[in-house]
Amino acid sequence: MLDPQTLEAKIGELLDDFYARRTQMVAKLDLLNVLRRKNPYLYRALGVGTATEIVNGLLSAYISSSDETLFGNVFFEPLAKFVSEGTVAPSEGVDVAIESDTVYRAIAVKSGISVFNADSRKRQEQNFRALERRLQKLHKQFDPIVGYCYGRKRQRADTASAFRELAGQAFWQEPTGDLDFYLRIIEMMREKPQEHQIQYKIAYEAALNRFVKQFIERFCDEDGTINWAKLTAFNSGMGN
Repeated sequence: MLDPQTLEAKIGELLDDFYARRTQMVAKLDLLNVLRRKNPYLYRALGVGTATEIVNGLLSAYISSSDETLFGNVFFEPLAKFVSEGTVAPSEGVDVAIESDTVYRAIAVKSGISVFNADSRKRQEQNFRALERRLQKLHKQFDPIVGYCYGRKRQRADTASAFRELAGQAFWQEPTGDLDFYLRIIEMMREKPQEHQIQYKIAYEAALNRFVKQFIERFCDEDGTINWAKLTAFNSGMGN
């Protein structure tokens, strides 16, 4: 079992990195780039009437989506590598390799359980098979795993799959041997999130003010009403 102080220090380090990147991302957001990916017809249909409403919705949706990806990349994946004491797997689509005298365990780390469609699952199977072929000369049992860092997922015993799937508690137990490790992660966050909230709130509010100003200048009429035709032409017109 990992020393508690070592684990807490590592989790603190990863949270520092997550918040640094999160704050930087918000500070560098560009309103027009975000607007190009949003649905102006939906905003109109919902009866949105102010620049602030639109901008708040844009920021909230963008950050919610990007947070999940960012957290997986800079917290979950490096934490899994750290606690497993594994190495970086020499193959695309595989993140961690744990090798013993008889077994080569290859782990693809995913955040939540809703990451695969038919095509991406097929690609994951191909990545595992490609790695297995490269490792044949080792003459070891090849154990491919997709590990979901949170959530629940039961893999049926009769399912024909090219890899094992472990989620939440079951996944974190695999590299650590600790049944309660998934709880230790959240306990070891301590006060780190609160320490970063002030700086992040400043960056968020600055982005909100900046976006509202830009939106009014670009997409509102003189009387302050939203010019839906101008907004929709910018988003979907052929000339933009």
